[in-house]
Amino acid sequence: METETQSYYESFTISPFLYDDYNSTNDPLIFLCDKEELMKFGSIFVPVSYYLVFILSLTGNVLILLVMAKCEKMASVTNIFILNLILSDMLFSFSLPFWAVYHSSHWIFGEIMCKIISWVFFLGFYSSVLFLTVMTIDRYLAIVHALSTTSRHRLRYATVASLVIWFLSLAASVPEFIFSGERWNSNNEALCEEISFMEQHYHTWKQVAFYQHSIIFYLVPLVIVIFCYSRIVVTITKSSLHKKCRVVKLVFFIVLLFFLCWTPYYIITFILYWQNIPSNSACDTSVDFAYYICRSIAYFHCCVNPLLYTFLGTKYRKHLSYLIKIYCLPVKSIQQQDLSSRMSV
Repeated sequence: METETQSYYESFTISPFLYDDYNSTNDPLIFLCDKEELMKFGSIFVPVSYYLVFILSLTGNVLILLVMAKCEKMASVTNIFILNLILSDMLFSFSLPFWAVYHSSHWIFGEIMCKIISWVFFLGFYSSVLFLTVMTIDRYLAIVHALSTTSRHRLRYATVASLVIWFLSLAASVPEFIFSGERWNSNNEALCEEISFMEQHYHTWKQVAFYQHSIIFYLVPLVIVIFCYSRIVVTITKSSLHKKCRVVKLVFFIVLLFFLCWTPYYIITFILYWQNIPSNSACDTSVDFAYYICRSIAYFHCCVNPLLYTFLGTKYRKHLSYLIKIYCLPVKSIQQQDLSSRMSV
């Protein structure tokens, strides 16, 4: 695929955009390396991984929503944050089928959809990071400072905090809506990518985007998480908080897997950013392969929460089995009655 030929070195962000055969100044790039194998790999591996993440995320998160709507009491701070986290993950995964189609051929959805899908993608990512961070802070307050998670004051705090997070995520993702747009490559194929209306500010904007993604929405939350859970571990070891440990364990693994999914990707982008490797001298395609793989692993963060609920959440498993019995057993009994009536005839 022609649009895969440009390396990703100019865009060290979480962006799923493809890169065409022109750089930001529209000067032709000269490639001295054969990347046909890389292009074939990207055009197959990336769409398959995106579709898989979308299906797993949609199925798992919808099941969690059903369980919470039918069985769980929402009157707790943790459940309010988990509900918002599920919505964030679903928003993020909603954009992936569009990027999968884009990686398979070119952008076919038009200018407006390019802006909307780019905005939804980053809105889901930003809100996920912020909700995970706030969930960690909430566990820190509940364990270390022994604050109740069911008081009206705490529930009001959780609601206000959720609204603030959505507002901040919307504000942070607005530039992605503004600077995303449709343009055409040398083969007259439509591309959806970050564009600059003022070319002299392009590199400045790319630096701002890099620091926003990697520092504000990765390193800072990571430091907060490490601090909070180090204090939580110390507090738990000094006291017997068995009931709270189950919730702490669940939230801990949700946050841990998120950062495990994203860390390999950010390691690569940090290295590439500081080395500032020119795209036309990158003959070693191993980094390109690693970039594709790590980016797909990072996107799997939006479907790991249902797996954690299944393996770690005993209440979730009980509620899910209860719903299965309610909605599946009557169907089986009707089929058995129908079969027995036929045999009697």
